[in-house]
Amino acid sequence: MKKAYLATTLLAALTMTACGGAKKEESTDAPVQTEASATTESMTEAQKQSYALGASMGLYVKNRFEEQKKLGMDVSEDALVKGVKDALADNAKFTQAELQEITQAADTALRAAQQARDAKAAEENVAVGKTFLAENATKEGVITTESGLQYTVLTSSEGESPAATDVVKVHYKGTLLDGSEFDSSYSRGTPAEFPLNQVISGWTEGVQLMKVGEKFKFFIPPELAYGERATGKITPNSTLIFEVELLEIVKKGE
Repeated sequence: MKKAYLATTLLAALTMTACGGAKKEESTDAPVQTEASATTESMTEAQKQSYALGASMGLYVKNRFEEQKKLGMDVSEDALVKGVKDALADNAKFTQAELQEITQAADTALRAAQQARDAKAAEENVAVGKTFLAENATKEGVITTESGLQYTVLTSSEGESPAATDVVKVHYKGTLLDGSEFDSSYSRGTPAEFPLNQVISGWTEGVQLMKVGEKFKFFIPPELAYGERATGKITPNSTLIFEVELLEIVKKGE
């Protein structure tokens, strides 16, 4: 992973210097087109492949730098570009062993900062989630199960209810307590199908309470969701809200 990161930063910086540091030609009747300034239509296949590789590496480094900035860690794009130029000129300021040591230390610092951030978020999310669920439980139409799952019925139906071993087809939208959406089959335009016993326990329990054709809104505490795990926009110990529409029982479980 460390060697891959070194290669990534080098290629990304090389792309930046190629695109931004090309020597300007003196003015002529027609502009001079270099490989770096070529439009996608005029690129050869080799140029497209090289550009795509460089752009992919650049995006990786961009995301890495943005993550470090969010965590309050310093970054230097100038030093990145300088390192590439020095390496290409066989004038690197550090040996290969020193480069590996430095990047390993950087990765360790990044992981430590991420862990500290997640620990703080987890603690805050527990408090916020408990307050929300306590207040939500008092609202009209909200039902709380023995496990702590809360739900309200948005649309009723007389269809069949699934078992935990069944494969179901649903439309759904998932949001955090602040209202931000983290997943939605509606946005993708395609319903989701899955065995009901292979999703988070809040879903396994909740969807079994539904009948085909019904739509519920679930309020799922972290212990019935992803717990202390972070995934995408979901931070550790997040309480989640799902609107779920049960479309079909695709296959009955054995």
